[in-house]
Amino acid sequence: QKIVMKVHMSCQKCRTKALKVVAASYEGEEKDKLVVIGDGVDAVKITNCLRKKVGSTEIVSLGEVKAS
Repeated sequence: QKIVMKVHMSCQKCRTKALKVVAASYEGEEKDKLVVIGDGVDAVKITNCLRKKVGSTEIVSLGEVKAS
């Protein structure tokens, strides 16, 4: 499962907090999107956790990982 979330990260401290909540990678030109890949991942729980720790978070896309 692949989840792409847009997170408002205005400073480096916010980026660090977001990465502590989930093991993820950045995506996008402004590096404002987090990509989480894993099995049995609950997108709603991750979103709520990021909202509590970092701030405004929204789910951009949710889908299966394409095998290469």
